[in-house]
Amino acid sequence: MTGSGRGTRIGSDRATLAIVGLVCAIAGFFLAGNLGIVLGPIAVICGWLAMGRRWAGSRRVMALVALVLGAIDTVAAILWTFF
Repeated sequence: MTGSGRGTRIGSDRATLAIVGLVCAIAGFFLAGNLGIVLGPIAVICGWLAMGRRWAGSRRVMALVALVLGAIDTVAAILWTFF
């Protein structure tokens, strides 16, 4: 028996959020004008949640990349829309 089972579930959820955030950030670059404005913030939120909603401590690289690319994607989509 594994006990309460809390240890493995949280780690896999964070890894899944990091992957979803990374996919949204990459897809947002290709759809900068149309869906980039939606996919960028989704990538930022997924990356932030995958990092554990804090900056301190051990960060996963994929979550940090999703967060940064999502922020760049959001700014690029805003600039693409208005300029």
